[in-house]
Amino acid sequence: TRTNLPSGLKVACIERGDFASETSSRSTKLIWAGIKYLASASAALLSWDLLTSPIDTVKGFYSEFTMVFNCHQERKYMLDKQQHLTNWVPIVCPFTEWNIWPPPFGHPIFSFFPVLAPAVFKFYDALSQFTCPPSYIMTKKEARTKFPQLSDQDIKYCAVFYEGQHNDARTNIAIALSAAEKGAHIANYVEMTEGIFDEDSGKVIGVKAQDRISGETFEIYAKNIIFAGGPFTDKLRSKEEKKGEAVEPAVQGASGSHIVLPGYFAPKDMGLLDYNTSDGRFLFFLPWQGSVIVGTTDKKCDAETLPYPPEEEIQWMLKEVEKYLSSDLKVRRSDVLSAWRGWRPLAADPHAPPGGQVSRDHVISTNPSSGVTFIAGGKWTTWREMAEDVLDKVLGPDKAGKCNTLDIVLHGGEGYHKSLPIQIIQKYGVSEEVANHLVKTYGGRSWEVLEKCKPTGKQWPRYGIPLVEGYPYIEAEIRFACQEYACTIEDILSRRTRLAFLNSEAAEVALPRVADIMAEELGW
Repeated sequence: TRTNLPSGLKVACIERGDFASETSSRSTKLIWAGIKYLASASAALLSWDLLTSPIDTVKGFYSEFTMVFNCHQERKYMLDKQQHLTNWVPIVCPFTEWNIWPPPFGHPIFSFFPVLAPAVFKFYDALSQFTCPPSYIMTKKEARTKFPQLSDQDIKYCAVFYEGQHNDARTNIAIALSAAEKGAHIANYVEMTEGIFDEDSGKVIGVKAQDRISGETFEIYAKNIIFAGGPFTDKLRSKEEKKGEAVEPAVQGASGSHIVLPGYFAPKDMGLLDYNTSDGRFLFFLPWQGSVIVGTTDKKCDAETLPYPPEEEIQWMLKEVEKYLSSDLKVRRSDVLSAWRGWRPLAADPHAPPGGQVSRDHVISTNPSSGVTFIAGGKWTTWREMAEDVLDKVLGPDKAGKCNTLDIVLHGGEGYHKSLPIQIIQKYGVSEEVANHLVKTYGGRSWEVLEKCKPTGKQWPRYGIPLVEGYPYIEAEIRFACQEYACTIEDILSRRTRLAFLNSEAAEVALPRVADIMAEELGW
């Protein structure tokens, strides 16, 4: 939201699919501040490029460092203000040798990372003004106690640092609902089909849109149009050309593959980072929603809709994971409960002077011919900053006013407090697992979900009929989700609950009951 905005400012947001149906629900679930980018920027600064191209090298380092610093500030905002959606997770870096060769990031100085790690992570803490839980050293004996799944190999010690974690799909929906509460008009399953052009200026003054559920078509007119299509931005940009002509590419897709393993492969409150995999990518091994996510970072390729990772990627992750796990724990292909891929957009400004750099930060650019602005790049952590920057760009300094989104608590935050699960158990007699799940998903809105609960017919728990055994999801959530823009069964199984992401077979079991409840609620 903005203060001092001119009267009459209105916002419409349309989404081709469900909210978060593409890459926003397919992340590693971290609100991370960019430890990898800090390392890669340092490696570039200490390379031969500093001698051959000193100005460009220093500029590149400053740009990456600024991005990491901003990530820390945005992570602080999320973990401080959105406690109903987020939590801190400690991440272990185990070291089995004091010198690594070949070195991570291809730079000799990182061969000493096992020695430098404690200082590096303290510097990382400092970038957040030490508002995150402090990094620390874990001895070999402590590691065996706190992370018993670790390999029996000769661990010298472990460095532990903290990152933020969230349910990405729920955060996305909370953002959309917060916008609606502030007066925005939002709609999912509405797709832009083409632009509406002013006959005199040739500028885009609106869009033609289609409701993908009803098939209805309609027009939306606006003074300013912003494309925020992530890795699909270039497909949107082609629609701002009168003849649908091809546009100069602005976005490269970078995929991250993920698999889900049973929760017994890691402690329920501690993850692991492999910073030096066989192909140089980062590999996270993280507890999430009672299971374990194994996920990778950027691998450049074209973005796809509803993608499944290639089998060779799944096998690679299983092989990498085994390096750190005890020989008593065999990670089998059949242990993979679910798998997915998400894409991050790496962006460059096609309207900038020649030589513009591909960025891990976000890029905002206005087409001088069409008047349409697009924003691409960035990462989950900086979603709020990206929104602020694009409005500053579109509205201009005279009309932008002062942004106050740093003070806003997202949908569900009102009424949230740490004792809420206890109050829910005492009033409704739901299980502790269900109460904790509801509070960390809906926050203060948990009461509205519980009002839709039906008795279980058991002495305990008294309320909260489970959707499927082994998971905390209850039938009342399906009824509530139908009030939160859920339109399809897949919306429920993949994003309002995360069952399809956690266990595809469990999702298949729940599917008929989800269909029955949605039919009742939506009149199918």
